[in-house]
Amino acid sequence: MSGLTPKVVAFGGGHGLAATLTALRDVTPTITAVVTVADNGGSSGRIRDEFDFLPPGDLRMALAALCGSDTWGQSWAQIIQHRFSSAGDLNGHALGNLLLAALWDSSDDLVAGIDRVGDLLKIVGRVLPMSLEPLEIEGIFQTTSGDRTVRGQIEVATTKGKLKSLKLLPENPKVTPQVLTAIAEADWLTFGPGSWFSSVMPHFLLEEMALAIAQSKAKKIMILNLQESEGADEFAGNTPEEHLRLVLSHLPTLKLDIAVADPTTLDSASGLDKLINQIGGELIISDVAKDLDRNHHDSGKMSSLFTHIFASTLLK
Repeated sequence: MSGLTPKVVAFGGGHGLAATLTALRDVTPTITAVVTVADNGGSSGRIRDEFDFLPPGDLRMALAALCGSDTWGQSWAQIIQHRFSSAGDLNGHALGNLLLAALWDSSDDLVAGIDRVGDLLKIVGRVLPMSLEPLEIEGIFQTTSGDRTVRGQIEVATTKGKLKSLKLLPENPKVTPQVLTAIAEADWLTFGPGSWFSSVMPHFLLEEMALAIAQSKAKKIMILNLQESEGADEFAGNTPEEHLRLVLSHLPTLKLDIAVADPTTLDSASGLDKLINQIGGELIISDVAKDLDRNHHDSGKMSSLFTHIFASTLLK
């Protein structure tokens, strides 16, 4: 790592990953976003069903988050996030989703298509899908009416109950090769925040990727959720400690360097600090929520925290 430009790989999906990327964008230019590809709802689901493409929605959100803060970047971020409203077939589609679908329809190189959109938007860093095939996520939940098996990112994210098991379908898909290269070259890996079961956990469910993460020499930061989910329509569920234990149940060899938690998510009975210490990490308790919307992370506050963390590491 040279100067204050660490190579960072950020894992996640949806609004949570977008918050992390927006924060990192102003700290380092060498960012790789690794995005889940299990979305099955809305515009993404319709494109996926019609063309069997990767669901583009989370990729689009990551691209928008990495747009520069100048006039060009912010105007294009708004354009690709534009969602059509009509009585016809375009209703509900986001322009960025259609742009990605058009590039994929004209070429078999999915990563090249995403890179071309990134070049057009002049993004900071790069966006990659975790796999080159669309995935499904399936969970078994213990509910008041008995065990319930649900399939699909939306269904897993919104089901209320105690999670008993979680898996990807097809099982053990191939990791996008460029993702493995980025992990190998990274100085830092970040995970979260976001809908934990459907946006964060898929990265630990894919065996090849989980092994690369565990073996990486990069320092690792886990950004834990706030009291509510990072997606307005998703069920938050579970405590930060339970979320971390779920990760460790799938990747017991994971070592963390830092976990970030907002003070509002902790109580006196929390064993989070002890658990993080057991896996080699330090718990940083910091106000990272928006002042007027405590259910979502504040990118400005997170940017300041990342700057402090990276600078402190250089001084050691």
